[in-house]
Amino acid sequence: MGMSEASHGIPGTDSSVEDKLLFLQENMVNFVNQYNLPLVEVSLVLSKYIRILSNSLDSEAKKENEKIPDSIMSPSPVKNSERLSDISSFSLETILKNVDTDRMDIFDTIIRTVINSTELPFINAISLLRDWELITRTQLSESTKPGHLFSPIVLPENF
Repeated sequence: MGMSEASHGIPGTDSSVEDKLLFLQENMVNFVNQYNLPLVEVSLVLSKYIRILSNSLDSEAKKENEKIPDSIMSPSPVKNSERLSDISSFSLETILKNVDTDRMDIFDTIIRTVINSTELPFINAISLLRDWELITRTQLSESTKPGHLFSPIVLPENF
């Protein structure tokens, strides 16, 4: 079976973690690019998932008397953040009134479905989502007006 045929189906639970992560990444990238998903929408969905997965990992770790590394539990620092935007002054109500919840639900469903159906380990899923989070946080930090939040997220080449 060639590479192209393999990428059509969702990886089985017995597939490698790399295959599962790649499938999740490809599906997230394709959706975001196809719908020009605004920065704020990507950011909201990611933060929801990171919170859910972190809480779940944290409670499992507590049962086992273990500690999840900060690199997983905390966001990566945004580089060049000395010029932090005044994003906190933007009206959250106005922003939330303007997000497309249907689009966000689809993005949300893609993430949830891939994680659940492939049984992707949460720790790996969070690592991937943290990479996305750093991109969104960096772009959010460069926003100087609310309209920037609604411009499509810009993913790095070969992300």
